[in-house]
Amino acid sequence: MTIIDLIYSQLFGLIIIVIIFISLFFLVRLFIIKKPNKFNSIEQRLDRIIDLLEKDNKE
Repeated sequence: MTIIDLIYSQLFGLIIIVIIFISLFFLVRLFIIKKPNKFNSIEQRLDRIIDLLEKDNKE
């Protein structure tokens, strides 16, 4: 094995590690961002229901 082959193999390994970290970052970000959106949607619905109930009680 020559020095060039060692450099290429290390470069290839580094690229693979970077790809793994980037994919993990996007997967974790996807799952973390999806959950709060559901909670926000439920919170908005509950706020709308409360507003309608308050409006109904005033009438």
